[in-house]
Amino acid sequence: MKLVDKEISLDELKEMSEKMFGDYVKAVVDLKKNVMAVDAHMHADQELSLLENGSDQGDLWGINLHPLSFGTSEWVEFDSMINLRPSWGNKSRGVDNPKTQQEIIYLVNKLVKQ
Repeated sequence: MKLVDKEISLDELKEMSEKMFGDYVKAVVDLKKNVMAVDAHMHADQELSLLENGSDQGDLWGINLHPLSFGTSEWVEFDSMINLRPSWGNKSRGVDNPKTQQEIIYLVNKLVKQ
């Protein structure tokens, strides 16, 4: 697992995806701290790592990054069990709020460099 607080290259994500799942990398973003945990088998492991480092649960969102789809609508996939928070208004494994989706995409694009 790697914590990305400055930047990560698209090539590094491609290498991670080849070793893990073939075409994607799991990630958890912290929208308040502007960091992202990548390269683990489960979003829950990344979430726990961020929580242990002072993140707040409400700021964390699980996503999948598809490096070969960089720059397209398939680049960031909003799908993780950690996103299922009915009591907080998110009733799916996705990210139901379009504003939150845009914040996630903005952060990911800021941290990932070609």
